[in-house]
Amino acid sequence: MSTTPTQAVLQAACLAVGFDATDAEPIRIAENATWRLPRGVVVRIARPGQLAAAAREVQVARWLAAQGVPAVRALDLRQPVTASGYPTTFWQELPPHEIGTVADVVALLKQLHALPKPDLPLGVLDPFVRVAERIDAASTLFEDDRQWLRDQLEDLKTQWASRAQGLPECVVHGDAWVGNIARTATGPVLMDFERASFGPPEWDLVSTALKLTTTGSVSTSEYAEFCAAYGTDVTEWAGFELFAGARELRMTTYAAQHAATHPEWRREAKYRVDCLRGRAGGRPWQWRGIM
Repeated sequence: MSTTPTQAVLQAACLAVGFDATDAEPIRIAENATWRLPRGVVVRIARPGQLAAAAREVQVARWLAAQGVPAVRALDLRQPVTASGYPTTFWQELPPHEIGTVADVVALLKQLHALPKPDLPLGVLDPFVRVAERIDAASTLFEDDRQWLRDQLEDLKTQWASRAQGLPECVVHGDAWVGNIARTATGPVLMDFERASFGPPEWDLVSTALKLTTTGSVSTSEYAEFCAAYGTDVTEWAGFELFAGARELRMTTYAAQHAATHPEWRREAKYRVDCLRGRAGGRPWQWRGIM
């Protein structure tokens, strides 16, 4: 089998830390590439230019381990390793697991949000990170739609600068949804700390709220249980519309970026734009998963 660029990076990074990449299996190849090595090691290859984010993931994972929070564990070695410009990290493989549930999300968020601020270079939450780049990469969209997305981005940035204040700021996951929770036999485990930062906890709560209000993938009763468990309903907060708009823009531009290289997702990307532009009826919409 021919060696792909990702495989070449994998081999070089593994060699640097003394691992053998022979018989590695791909788990997920998307914006980040994740591979499984024999003997319980998972390798995560980030995009070039994301060294700081990769380092932060490892630091956050180690901090969560020290705090006793169920989360994926970074291996005890010097990392990230950079191979051909790609920051690469190494993790303990999880036991057999399924995707998490809404109840798992809120249980782990309550633990995370209650932790004291650590002495780590977390940085402040940026809800618009990489959105402009995603719009630029969305070559299958009409230019009029791309310009509308750019205008929407600038409008949301302006609103964000004077956003409503809510719950006390804390460490936030940054992308808190069921896909970043692994349900194991011993309980749920938190994953993917690429967007971990210091900011408003409502940002993490909005992800689940949108499953009710935007995508229709969570039932009213499930969401009510989520709110009862956390102790608040973010949809009733003054800043919800802004936070929801920012998250919907992220979800739409993510789909649009990947539609440029995956023709099977072009219809979904266009549909999400149509929804935001008022061309596909009112919420909730039936957005399909990407990647």
